[in-house]
Parts: sequence; C-alpha cells; structure tokens
Amino acid sequence: MRSTRRGRGGRDLLPRGLWVSAEFVVTLGVVLLLLVVHQLWWTNQQARADAGRTVQDLRREWGLPPPADPGGGPVVPEPPPSASGPAGTRSPAAPPGPAPARTTSPRWDQAYAVLRIPRIGLTAPVAEGTSKGGVLDRGYVGHYSRTAQAGQAGNFSLAGHRNTHGEPFRRIDRLRRGDRITVETRDAVFTYTVDKSLAQTAPSDSGVIAPVPRSNITTSAGYSEPGYYLTLTTCTPEFSSRYRLVVWGKLTSMRPR
Repeated sequence: MRSTRRGRGGRDLLPRGLWVSAEFVVTLGVVLLLLVVHQLWWTNQQARADAGRTVQDLRREWGLPPPADPGGGPVVPEPPPSASGPAGTRSPAAPPGPAPARTTSPRWDQAYAVLRIPRIGLTAPVAEGTSKGGVLDRGYVGHYSRTAQAGQAGNFSLAGHRNTHGEPFRRIDRLRRGDRITVETRDAVFTYTVDKSLAQTAPSDSGVIAPVPRSNITTSAGYSEPGYYLTLTTCTPEFSSRYRLVVWGKLTSMRPR
C-alpha cells in the first residue's frame, strides 16, 4: 500500500508542475507585452505631449500666437527664398549673413528653439545637449553642444530618437534634396534646405558633425568647404542603435523677428 501511494503522489506532481510552469510562462508573457506597450506606445504619448507643451510655452515666451496645429502636425512651408524676395530672405547662392547674436547661451537641457520639417509633419523643441533623461527621452531634439548654433557659420548639429520617446526623427530617412527645414528661435527664423544624406555610418563617426561635415568612414560623403550647415542624426536601422543615419542641409534664408 505504501509503495502504491508513493507512485500516485509522484504521478500527481507531474501535472501540478506543468500547470505551475504554464502559469509562469503566461505571466512572463504578459509582463513582456506590457513592457513593449510601455516602450512603443506610452513613452511616445508622454514625450509628444511634453514636447507639444514646450513648443507652446516657447511661443508664448517669445510673444507669438499659438501655431495652427499645436499638436505638432504639418505646417505650411514658407515660399522659396529668392534674391527679389522680402527683406530678410536671401538667395540660396548668396552667403547668409551672421545670425542674430544671442544675449545668453542656452542652459544644459534647456529648450530654446523649435524645429519644423513639413515633409514629415514634424514640430519639435530643440534643447541644448543630447542627454537621454533631460532631452531625448522627453521627445525633444538635442543640439550637440560643441557645434554651431542655428544660423551661425559651421555645422548646427542635432540628434533625435527614431523609435520610442516621441521618436521625432522616425521618418527623416524620407527627406529628399530640396526639402525645407526651419529652425525658429527668439531672434530669428532660419530655413535650411536638405542637400545630402548618409544612410549608414558608425556611432563613432564624429566627422559628420564637424564644422565642415564629412564622414570619417565614408570619406566621399559630406563637404569640403566651410559653410552654414545643418546635420540631423538618428539611430538606424529602426529599433536598433547599431548605426547612425545622417541628413545634411544648407542654410538658405534667415528672417529676423
């Protein structure tokens, strides 16, 4: 009798163990699903809301009316700059003048400008620095602090997330030569025109944000003469940080406020 009871007890443990294992797998799956939802959906909602409020706060601070679409949707592009255009615009062939001097330098993590890219419907605040917690994870675009400011000679270089946390640079791979990019500050509105791109390079390729941007790896990509450049950088491929995608533009007009 004792051996029979032991046999039955051993057989009972097997289905019980399988049931516990199944519960653990299901629970683990639910936790992983919640983590994915948090990363791919909730962080975007939070960051976009924060970025949208910041854009509105900046415009109020500058004494400007709220934008037509404060949620960050597409904006109407400015008319192409021309030599015969209104005061403050310049021909793409003419060297832009110096940017209006800033009275103070932006503080670390401070939002101080607004980036608009009509082609991809982007409106996002620009903040000083590229820290994750203070800038990029809030849905902002980050300014590489050792590069030129908007409108200055050199290379105004920016970074942004491609996935999660607002993903402002999710679609910059769709930008094409001739697309318009505007940067609004308290003092002026600068318009850059997309000129070149680099589909993939290493994260360590610092040449792409140099004053005269040129890849240290793909040496045929970039420029050889000083100018007024804009650089956008983000991770590639999507959902990976293995490489960097780069888009370059040139300053084509400047309108003081």
